[in-house]
This record gives sequence, C-alpha cells and structure tokens, in this order.
Amino acid sequence: HGEPEYFGDGGYGQGGPGGHPQQAPYDPYAANNPGHTQAFTVDDPYNQGDTYRAGSAPAPGPVGPRLHWKDLLKGVILAPNQTFLQMRDYAMWAPALIVTFLYGLLAVFGFDGAREEAINATLSNAIPIVLTTAVALVLSAFVLGVVTHTLARQLGGDGAWQPTVGLSMLIMSLTDAPRLVVAMFAGGDAPFVQILGWATWVAAGALLTLMVGRSHDLPWPKALGASAIQLIALLSIVKLGTF
Repeated sequence: HGEPEYFGDGGYGQGGPGGHPQQAPYDPYAANNPGHTQAFTVDDPYNQGDTYRAGSAPAPGPVGPRLHWKDLLKGVILAPNQTFLQMRDYAMWAPALIVTFLYGLLAVFGFDGAREEAINATLSNAIPIVLTTAVALVLSAFVLGVVTHTLARQLGGDGAWQPTVGLSMLIMSLTDAPRLVVAMFAGGDAPFVQILGWATWVAAGALLTLMVGRSHDLPWPKALGASAIQLIALLSIVKLGTF
C-alpha cells in the first residue's frame, strides 16, 4: 500500500502544481545544455589565441595598431623597444623600400670614388650612376634582411620574415644617415667621418639585436648572432667605403 502512496504522491505532484515534473526533466537538461555551450564558446577564442602564438602571450603589447610611417621612422630611433614589439606582426614594405631607395640615391656621394665619378659626369651619365647605386643598395639591404631572418629562425626564432626584413632595412638606412650626410661634404675618407661610421655601426648592431630579439622572441646573444652577417656586410660595404 506504500507503493500507491508513493505513486499517489507523484500523482499529487502531477495533479497539484503541475509544474514539478516539467521542471524535473528540464532542470538537468536545461542546466547542462547551456553550460556546455557556454563552455565551448569560452574555449573557442582561447584556442584561437593559443594557436596564434603561445610564446608571445606574456608580451605586454606586441599586438597594437599599425604605426603611421612617421611614427615608425621616429620610433626606430627614439623608441625602438616599443616600436619593434608593436610592428613585429606588420609588413612595412612601402616605408622600408622608399627610405632605403632615398638613402641609396644619396649614398653615392658618400663614397669618394663614386662621388667624383658622379660629379664629373654629365647629368645624363650621372643619373644612371645614382640610380644604379640606389637599386643596388635596396637589393643588398633586402638580401641581408632575409639572411638575418633565416638565421634567427634557425636559432629558434618564431617571427615573420616581412617585419624582420622591413625593420632591418630601415635600421640600416636610418643609422647610416648621419655618416652619409657628413660624408657628402667632408668626403668618405675624412677621419671624423670614419669615427662617425664606427659609432653608427655600433648603434645599428644594438638596434638589429634588439629588433631580432623582439621580433623572434630570442635572447640577445642569439639575436646578435642572427644579425652578425648583416653587421659584417654593413661594416665592409658601407662603413669602410668599399662599395
């Protein structure tokens, strides 16, 4: 007789409010379903961020808006740390190619032999000399940047090649600009120009090491090693005037 009371109790629950049995099946299912769907929606962006790059998660602000070219050029010299972090995910071909080409147009006047040849030549002959030097320096800077990126990847770096090459071209051009400006007036063999060339070469080495370290998440000894070939080439080609 206890059984009818038990079933009767359930019947009373069905007959009385009429909502208990409806809530009883729906409660667990309703709680589980939204719970699972919410868990999956929370997981999705986490997984996307994880696939993006787990190693860069601790970095405070590498992902930021793309810098305007004026801020980029100023930042390479005045705020290199933040600039290299912020631009590690962006290509910058237009500023890199234009600045390096303009640098190459003036570079011919920083080499004594090429400057005399360009000055003594007629205008129609001087223009090809200047343009050829500019194109050669752009190609050289591009190739050296690719070499630096390749070495950084072989040493365990995880950065993209386009930001690395673009920033290395900008560093090469901007750091050598003071030597070039003085050499245009004083000549490439003047003692002060040589001293300035060594000083700006050291600055280029520091900036390249910092850039490779930020772009590829490498400690500075490996970043310096990745930049070594580019620095040796800069020293022999540009700083010592053997171009």
